[in-house]
Amino acid sequence: MPAVQLLLLACLAWGMGARTAQLRKTNDPSGRCQYIFSVASPNESSCPEQGQAMSAIRDLQRDSSTQRTDLESAKARLSSLESLIHRLTLSQAAGPQETQEGLQRELGTLRRERDQLETQTREMETAYSNLLRDKSALEEQKRQLRQENEDLARRLESSTQEVARLRRGQCPQTRDTSQDMPPVSREVATWNLDTLAFQELKSQLTEVPASRILKESPSGHPRNGEGDSGCGELAWVGEPFTLRTAETITGKYGVWMRDPKPSYPYTQETTWRINTVGTDIRQVFEYDLVSQFVQGYPSKVHVLPRPLESTGAVVYAGSLYFQGAGSRTVVRYELNTETVKAEKEIPGAGFHGQFPYSWGGYTDIDLAVDETGLWVIYSTEEVKGAIVLSKLNPENLELEQTWETNIRKQSVANAFVICGTLYTVSSYSSAEATINFAYDTGTGSSKPLTIPFKNRYKYSSMIDYNPLERKLFAWDNFNMVTYDIKLSKM
Repeated sequence: MPAVQLLLLACLAWGMGARTAQLRKTNDPSGRCQYIFSVASPNESSCPEQGQAMSAIRDLQRDSSTQRTDLESAKARLSSLESLIHRLTLSQAAGPQETQEGLQRELGTLRRERDQLETQTREMETAYSNLLRDKSALEEQKRQLRQENEDLARRLESSTQEVARLRRGQCPQTRDTSQDMPPVSREVATWNLDTLAFQELKSQLTEVPASRILKESPSGHPRNGEGDSGCGELAWVGEPFTLRTAETITGKYGVWMRDPKPSYPYTQETTWRINTVGTDIRQVFEYDLVSQFVQGYPSKVHVLPRPLESTGAVVYAGSLYFQGAGSRTVVRYELNTETVKAEKEIPGAGFHGQFPYSWGGYTDIDLAVDETGLWVIYSTEEVKGAIVLSKLNPENLELEQTWETNIRKQSVANAFVICGTLYTVSSYSSAEATINFAYDTGTGSSKPLTIPFKNRYKYSSMIDYNPLERKLFAWDNFNMVTYDIKLSKM
């Protein structure tokens, strides 16, 4: 404060020194005492005339008024300056500690954020390292699976060729020793089934989706031997064997099949597959070889002239038989010429969810093939939901004969026909289901059964019998599987 007051007094002294006033007393010519007050003009070096003197006096008065105004302004500024100095003084007394604490708090916050960023960085580096390690492991697994797939395809091709030779009754022989060895019989039935070579070949074939070389009936004779029709009553169903798994959601359920009565250009290896998830199902995938089917490489894709419905389609004698969507019409589509050869309404048959199997899927009309030909499984209002079985003419789809059963269609999960007998499956989802009913068209009677049937993937939407391979084909929750069976002697 003293320094500020001294500064203010110096300013005032400077302002006063600019105009010095003098007071004198002296005697006038008559001897009287006179007091004289004089002020030097700041602007004029000499005294002007009378009028100019008055003007100077007025200017002096204005200057004085201005000085008073300036003085009042200076006083106000001084007051403000004193208040500011007071606040600064208080701030200097209290400020450093508070400022230090604030800086320490900010520094602590910054350090915590730095620690968090360092922790996140370490976690991201660890995660990235794990991802690189997992990627390397997956690439190695992919390489191994590709190699195994190629090996399996080669083994499958070799086994398929071997099966074809065996079915023709030709035993493999080496060129160099054929002259020294006795002739080998062309009859497959004369093979010694207990030899080690046959057992090894049979073991190899069970690992790939090819038909077995021979199947023996319980009587000990080959099923397809001369003079043996191979028919009998279903006695046993084996474990499911998975051939392939669908890649997309459209493959949750569907139908796949081979022709039990193939005609040129198709063979018993040619496989067809239809994904039946959707509203406009027209695509039929064709595979020339079993290996192509297993690997998922179709050789051709058919586009049907009208959409199909349900999983009840079959292939027989070169034609695809299916139910037209939203109708009770069965359609015959010739695969080689890609043309519709016949259409036929099934009289009174329920469709589009009226009498499906228990799992649904609009499975009101289900086509089937056995040793005797083409069948259709359905129900009508007249029989109040019981299964009706009709034999179809494969050329024109005319109904040749019809049987009404006492088995309710919606109480079973699926059905198929073997040797003229209808068999039903108890559940599509239970892992331990059974073949629970059989209806014999020869006697017109049905009976309960308890033959174990495994739904390995717990959603079997299609089960069909292939009389050429003597297997059941099924579509179980994205998976295409087969079942070996055994028939009792009639």
